[in-house]
Amino acid sequence: MESDFLARKQAQTEQEIHPLLRRRWSPRAFASRPVDRATLRRLFEAARWAPSSRNEQPWRFVLATQDAAEAFARLLDCLVEGNRRWAHRAPVLLLGCAKTVFTHNGRPNRHAWYDLGQAMAHLTVQATAEELYVHQMAGFSPEKAREAARVPEGYEPVVMAAIGYLGRPEELPERLREQELAPRSRIPLAEMVYFGQWGRPLPPP
Repeated sequence: MESDFLARKQAQTEQEIHPLLRRRWSPRAFASRPVDRATLRRLFEAARWAPSSRNEQPWRFVLATQDAAEAFARLLDCLVEGNRRWAHRAPVLLLGCAKTVFTHNGRPNRHAWYDLGQAMAHLTVQATAEELYVHQMAGFSPEKAREAARVPEGYEPVVMAAIGYLGRPEELPERLREQELAPRSRIPLAEMVYFGQWGRPLPPP
């Protein structure tokens, strides 16, 4: 049953891509099984080697696990109610922040958010290789997160994420369960990639 469900959630791609990318998706149902510290370190090692402008590496992370109840509760409270409804089951919560200025000259780094996104992508692919799932969230209060995680000036709370092993959709409230079971979709390549100028389709292979 679980294997059938996971097969249905794999990306139905127009082109052949790496199996890890096909398997990656963002569930809301997480198992209570904890993620061990060694595995977590591998996720952040993958993030550490993401590319960034001038090798600035402007990403910083604050994480909390269920076994550190007070820290976990502080991060959970930063989420909007709709995300708290399911994220409270995840064994790991993560806050991703971007350093807003370059170290070498103190000027604004307009690529910091992009670079944080690349680090999160690396982390997510590594998580998929570890049979883990990552659900990234924009639905949180940056102000609450700054206070809860004591984020210093010069860093911007950008994203939160729940990390863990896959749970059972039937344990979710009805509306969330429907979202969990729904087919995945993406806009077609023809509407996303242009050749030479906007609106010009890619030439055929």
